[in-house]
Amino acid sequence: MVFRFFPLPLALLVCLPLALAAPAWAKDSITWMETSMPPYLIQDGVFKNQGYGDVIARIIQSELVEYEHTEITTNITRHFYKFKQGDKVCSVGLFRTPEREAFMYFSIPSFLTLPAVLIIRKESLPQFGGKATVRLADVMNDKDMMIGLSKDRSFGIDTDAILNKYRGRDNILEIAGQELSRNLFKMLIKGRLDGLVGLPEEALYQAEQMGIRDQLTTLTIEENQTGYDSWLSSVGCSKTPWGKEVIDKINAILIKQRPTEHYRAAYERWLDPNSIERYRRAYQEVFLQRTF
Repeated sequence: MVFRFFPLPLALLVCLPLALAAPAWAKDSITWMETSMPPYLIQDGVFKNQGYGDVIARIIQSELVEYEHTEITTNITRHFYKFKQGDKVCSVGLFRTPEREAFMYFSIPSFLTLPAVLIIRKESLPQFGGKATVRLADVMNDKDMMIGLSKDRSFGIDTDAILNKYRGRDNILEIAGQELSRNLFKMLIKGRLDGLVGLPEEALYQAEQMGIRDQLTTLTIEENQTGYDSWLSSVGCSKTPWGKEVIDKINAILIKQRPTEHYRAAYERWLDPNSIERYRRAYQEVFLQRTF
């Protein structure tokens, strides 16, 4: 048997290695920036990957089939560095602030969460006036009160306006790191903090996980009760042409998915039963109406 070899055209010889090295089906990628902040994102334990942020991220990712999805867990400061660098990164739930809009594109609201509260030990209630509501500005201005915060974290425009005024004072402790919530709660229980600013579902989750639910209570912050801006957060992506394209696609997904019971239940699962009726009313009347 005789084998005949035919010379390949030069152009084909040049293109063949390139075709093998970069297949036509190679996907673009999105890196999702995460942090350990239960029950928003849960990194370990029996509820691992069941946080409301985890669930919503999977809903969005399942519809963005044209992308490869990876997650990086790091602190909030590192998050913002990646966004500012213009990397192909997104985060599923961020409060929209003027500072962040300088380096991020934001989706329509992706979450409706109850606004921030002041979390204290029950035994300390008389120090805060003995009522269920407190003026955060008065608390922050009291130099005898040690208040804990997560560094670089936002709680919406109304609450941030007060926090930013008092950051850097000796009685305001800001910490960074992976286990933000748990570390702050440990300091609160040990008496190293008089109170900490957080979300109500965080207080419930951490108190139950640490077996200290009967020791804590939450105070409504008077200043964030005037509207719903402090309830709403969005998907954020780098402020690049790539990020704008991704956000446009995510907006379409959110319009489709937000009305579903599965989407709403992602957050509802972590609420105190007494809060659900109020939450559902705001979900219908406010959240689903926000399409910008």
